[in-house]
Amino acid sequence: MPHCSSTSNRLLAALAAVDLMIGAVTPAEAGTATGAATEWTQVLNNGELVALVGKSGEQIQNQLTQINQLAQQLETQLNIYQNLLQNTATLPSHMWGQVESDLNQLRSIVDRGQSIAFSMGNADDVLQQRFQSYSSLKTNLPSNETFSSTYQTWSDTNRDTIASTLKAASLTADQFDSEETTMSSLRSMSETADGQMKALQVGHQIAAQQVAQMQKLRGLVSQQMTMIGTWLQTEQTDQDLAQARREKFFNAEVKTIPEGQKMEPRW
Repeated sequence: MPHCSSTSNRLLAALAAVDLMIGAVTPAEAGTATGAATEWTQVLNNGELVALVGKSGEQIQNQLTQINQLAQQLETQLNIYQNLLQNTATLPSHMWGQVESDLNQLRSIVDRGQSIAFSMGNADDVLQQRFQSYSSLKTNLPSNETFSSTYQTWSDTNRDTIASTLKAASLTADQFDSEETTMSSLRSMSETADGQMKALQVGHQIAAQQVAQMQKLRGLVSQQMTMIGTWLQTEQTDQDLAQARREKFFNAEVKTIPEGQKMEPRW
């Protein structure tokens, strides 16, 4: 009779929860969202999430693909604005309004990538805490790193790269840290052609960086999902083997005692 182990259910619930957290968690909210493993542990015990699991990995990959495509579109559009600005004193206000919208959308792309990395890294932490067989699993990651630490390295590298790009234009990461500060910075830069060009150049460079970074993140997620799938298959195989042995034991033929033979101890 078909059966499903509790280990499998809890793992599947964890993968489904990853998809629910994407977009809902920004880096600024990371501390409160983890409760380190507290909220994740509660999610792992929520059997209602199991139904969402089948498409969770696929959905994450689809979101990363969409983010990457959007970054490519913004990179192209910002390049068009740069070319237009070279032939005019300044961009007209209605066109600059679109520039501001595109640059703010770019900031959102960065946040979404960070959120996915945080969520996937957090899932890796919880699975290591809850399942010994998972925590002892060897991977092909450099220096036997965990996925959690690898996602953190990706996140740090992405932030440092953006900060360096902004610094080269005499800007700070704080000026593009939130929608409010981003819009405020862009409004002040829109007053001169030099400021507009600087904003467009920075935006174009960051968009190009995000195209490359999202491809790296997509590869990481794909590698993690493959490893988790392999681990889950191994766990389920062990469960099936144990079940088969139990059934064989309890369904074994019981030999009857021949009539007339006495049951007595043989010393």
